[in-house]
Amino acid sequence: MSTTDNPWEIVSADVVYDNPWIKVTEHKVINPAGNPGIYGTVSFHNRAVAVVPLDDDGFTWLVGQYRFPLNQYHWEVPMGGAPKGETAEDCARRELQEETGLIAGTLTALGEVHTSNCITDESGLIFLARDLIPGEAEPEETEVLQLQRLPFEEVFQMVMDGRITDAISVIAIQRIRLLGIA
Repeated sequence: MSTTDNPWEIVSADVVYDNPWIKVTEHKVINPAGNPGIYGTVSFHNRAVAVVPLDDDGFTWLVGQYRFPLNQYHWEVPMGGAPKGETAEDCARRELQEETGLIAGTLTALGEVHTSNCITDESGLIFLARDLIPGEAEPEETEVLQLQRLPFEEVFQMVMDGRITDAISVIAIQRIRLLGIA
């Protein structure tokens, strides 16, 4: 067996919870050592899509909101979920407009990430929005948002000193910095 082959044997899989956003499955398995066990997974019904707006002056926008699972307020890049049938690009444009009011003239894909691949299949897609046109934000009813327009370098420092901890935001901001885009 190659080291890239699946060393787990799935004996059975039972969905123990399912709602419009996530599905939790308990797998009865034989682990790589040959012993029986269980493995729980969380599957997402939507793909995560993040978009970093960057204007010609080197400024970007952050969205601030309370994150229920962490019981904390967080600053992050605009993002949301792409349901089946919606392209990641369309989702990026929609989320950018909903959360910031901005319309992207140009949208560039910056890659895919997996946020916690030991327990979830969540896939996150990252985009850079340029040639921005201002408009009115239209947040969803579950979102109470604040916006900040900041120099990209300041946002990068927020990542580096731990004020931004959202994984997709951190990766997106660092990727833009490493690529020398901002």
